[in-house]
Amino acid sequence: MSQLIKLPDVIKLTGLSSSSVYRLASNGEFPKPIKLTAGGRSSAWIAEEVNQWVEERIQASRAEEVA
Repeated sequence: MSQLIKLPDVIKLTGLSSSSVYRLASNGEFPKPIKLTAGGRSSAWIAEEVNQWVEERIQASRAEEVA
């Protein structure tokens, strides 16, 4: 079962601001949030997708150090 995390946890995991999270998601560069209720304002992210994004950033950073 997937774990859902709210924006404050996404910010803690990534170090991004809330506006950066939403901007990157809208540009397709970060996982998009899911709506928790129909027509509602409450959103959450799938923890696995956010963690994968963080790992990809780490790998990209390490690859740049080697190059």
